[in-house]
Amino acid sequence: MRALATWSGALAGLMMILVGGLIPAALLLPGLDLQPHVLTLPSTWQVPALLLCALVCGPRAGVIAAVAYLTIGLVDLPVFHGGGGLNYVLTPGFGYLAGFVPAAWLSGRLAQQPGMNDVMSLTIAAIAGLIMLQLCGVLNLLIGSVLYQWPDRIPELLFSYTFGPLPAQLVLCAGVGVLALPLRNLLFVE
Repeated sequence: MRALATWSGALAGLMMILVGGLIPAALLLPGLDLQPHVLTLPSTWQVPALLLCALVCGPRAGVIAAVAYLTIGLVDLPVFHGGGGLNYVLTPGFGYLAGFVPAAWLSGRLAQQPGMNDVMSLTIAAIAGLIMLQLCGVLNLLIGSVLYQWPDRIPELLFSYTFGPLPAQLVLCAGVGVLALPLRNLLFVE
């Protein structure tokens, strides 16, 4: 029964990641005139979908979903931001995609710890996964920079891939924590 839950969670997570990559993130904020205003964020729901899968379904399902997503993209289906295929491994953004696997494992593992039954704890677990993902991406940027792989300088790459999207992704981690709690309660996740 546990295997069925893992595989169904992984399939749901994969679908969320694929669809989340297509949906731009935005916040609905009240304005001074009390009318709602939409603030678009420089991110999509892709990373939050991965983290939500890991928090709700566990580290195994999150890792399976991440590996399946990477496999789909590397076999030349254009699911990544810049397309797909094996050549994508040689782009600056691939380190962030490779970081999906350890990020899913870390967030899912933290969510399995005792006392993870409140929004703040789940948000912190999501942030830990996001930090892991960012560290993998930055490591890839640094290695590629040392090997003269990238045409852009490292500060430009860090801003484009890390510091630019990071604040929006941190905000979305709070949303992941808010969504994960009722889903975990609904699915009787301990």
